Amino acid sequence: MTQKQKCSLKLYSQFLVANHNRYSGLELEKVSPIDGMAHDAVTCFLHRSDFRPSDLWRYAKPMVTLENCYLVGDDSVLDKSRSCKNELAKWQYSGAVHGEANGICMVNMLWSDGVNYIPIDYRHYSPQFDDKTKNEHWRELLDRAEQRGFKPLYVLTDSWYGSVENMKHIDKKKWRWITNLKTNRQVSQTKGTYVAVADLALTEKQVKLVWLKEYGYVLVCKIADQDGGITYLATNDLELTNWGQYKKHWQARWQIEQMHRGIKQTTGLAKNYATKTKPQKTHIFAAYVSFIGLEKERRRTGVSWYEQKARILREATRGYLRVNA
Repeated sequence: MTQKQKCSLKLYSQFLVANHNRYSGLELEKVSPIDGMAHDAVTCFLHRSDFRPSDLWRYAKPMVTLENCYLVGDDSVLDKSRSCKNELAKWQYSGAVHGEANGICMVNMLWSDGVNYIPIDYRHYSPQFDDKTKNEHWRELLDRAEQRGFKPLYVLTDSWYGSVENMKHIDKKKWRWITNLKTNRQVSQTKGTYVAVADLALTEKQVKLVWLKEYGYVLVCKIADQDGGITYLATNDLELTNWGQYKKHWQARWQIEQMHRGIKQTTGLAKNYATKTKPQKTHIFAAYVSFIGLEKERRRTGVSWYEQKARILREATRGYLRVNA
């Protein structure tokens, strides 16, 4: 007779929400509501589970629409600087430290309606196993989104994913995209004469039609932030001539930065102690499931992810003080 596994995805993902700093099997053993569940059961769950990124769709699908939405792409590095033997980790650039760091890189696709947002798919960037680039992973995510029936308003990416190959890949789906450009990207207003987009005569709130080298016609504009930084944007939507609308669509891209910060702070995404690939992947999948649960509750009650987590600790603190103060 097969014994029922004591640790489950539901239990583990809820543990990630409830816990605040000790995301270990030993800690889950101490707080588990299941009698007799040892930390070995957690280890077994992490090692034997076989969740794939595609399985996340089961949890995300009820919370998204296939049309009138944005699909946002970006990557995020999970810090593993204290785990040099981690099989999924590699040394790579991390925006969090503005330099090289040892970590696990996640290439993410976020769904957004401009207000709400949900991670719907992801890939592990681990060329040591599959020899794939981040951009290849991103194109796989786009293909999966198309298969699921998405018809987004725009695909939004930063300059890393704004390559000509990626632009044309999106074009084949008859989708529209907006990306920011590196300042040295070559554009032309006069045939045969190219200048860096940063050297283009482009005034504030102006949208200009140019020829992007190796691609074709795009509309470009620039957005200045309050600190004086300038972002140059390009889109294949040649009807998006209103600067205000252009900027409004682009602002949805910032939500993936908020998601990256939120999922790390509320689910312990980067804090699994295992060094093997399988348990790391299981933990990461459970963290995404946890985050979707937090977002579902936020939509229902209006309580932020952070406040939901704080309330759990607050209740425990209140109970302690009731007895000991």
